[in-house]
Amino acid sequence: MSKRTRQNSFLGTIILVSTFGGLLFGYDTGVINGALPFMSEDLGLNSFSEGLVASSLLFGAALGAVFGGRLSDFNGRRKNILYLAILFFVGSIGCTLAPNVMTMVIFRFLLGLAVGGASVTVPTYLAEMSPMEKRGRVVTQNELMIVTGQLLAFVFNAVLGNAMGETTHVWRYMLVIAALPAIFLFIGMLKVPESPRWLISKGKNDRALRILKQIRDEDKAVAEFNEIEAAITKESKTQKASVKDMTIPWVRRIVFLGIGIAIVQQITGVNSIMYYGTEILKDAGFQTEAALIANIANGLISVIAVCVGIWLLGKVRRRLMLIVGLIGTTSALMLIGIFSKVLEGSVALPYVVLSLTVMFLAFMQGAVAPVTWLLLAEIFPLRLRGFGMGISVFCLWITNFIIGLTFPFYLQLLGYQQLTLSSRQWAF
Repeated sequence: MSKRTRQNSFLGTIILVSTFGGLLFGYDTGVINGALPFMSEDLGLNSFSEGLVASSLLFGAALGAVFGGRLSDFNGRRKNILYLAILFFVGSIGCTLAPNVMTMVIFRFLLGLAVGGASVTVPTYLAEMSPMEKRGRVVTQNELMIVTGQLLAFVFNAVLGNAMGETTHVWRYMLVIAALPAIFLFIGMLKVPESPRWLISKGKNDRALRILKQIRDEDKAVAEFNEIEAAITKESKTQKASVKDMTIPWVRRIVFLGIGIAIVQQITGVNSIMYYGTEILKDAGFQTEAALIANIANGLISVIAVCVGIWLLGKVRRRLMLIVGLIGTTSALMLIGIFSKVLEGSVALPYVVLSLTVMFLAFMQGAVAPVTWLLLAEIFPLRLRGFGMGISVFCLWITNFIIGLTFPFYLQLLGYQQLTLSSRQWAF
């Protein structure tokens, strides 16, 4: 095996191992979709406690995203992901064994801290380990792993729900599966190196150069080492933005723009489908077992759409993609509301709702979602990036939390027909 082949193989291993953090992100946010109907029966949940169980992870993720970046700057990317793997494992086991709602909420919150931490630490680690010419493609692989994790959650939910549907505690088997990739992530991260950029920022230059030579040709390793060193020196002289800078009009405008982009992505209602898709399909007319199987289509289209979205990012302007995506999602929601009224009581209604839900996710995951994260990374100048991204992502998670908490209540009160019409008005 040539030296270059060994370098590529080692880099491939690093990417595969670290993106298991994204897989866990996806699985833990998606598994509640199928587990909730069985959990509600077993633990006696009402619409409020259903929302609390689902959304407690999202509140934890908001805090995890805020503090995850700072902890990775202090501890190092690799060590931080190791800690997150432990948190993923403990949270998964705690949720699996939870005897009541309060225990479940506590451990779902812990899982949320891990999810939020992974959402900022894993992409940073991938960006710093990958060569410049492959950086964009490598980082977007984490997005692909997130939706793949959600798809796997939907598949396991369907298999277990149909094979063991008579067992009320089947939801525990759905939740415990997440412990396996957490173990893999922990063991794998023990064998991969720390980020060279973080090492250089801490003055550990010799170790950083040695790691770069393991994953780059020697000339490229030295050149990249010098670039990183120069960039860190420049950044250290750049004054970082803070809350006080919000008094400056252009700073205030761009931060509010970032917050608006983040909130718009969430108020389309995408995560109500990812968290409560099975409940929506049951409300449309599917039986629980059939709804679990039908929900796989939502996960599958998300994976396909993300692949298409990654391809489109290099070919289509961001603004155009966002506008087309929002038109598509708004149209799908409007049609769900209309057909739900027109076909109420019809045997065709569940299949129409499923088809339009798939259409909604195709536009969301193929256009709106990838552009949102890219725009948030691009609109802020260097001095403002950490502050602006932090506030925008926090607002994104908090909006996600509010929707996750209130959706079951409004689903029971209004039905999904009125909810989709309301989401349509907000999304556009």
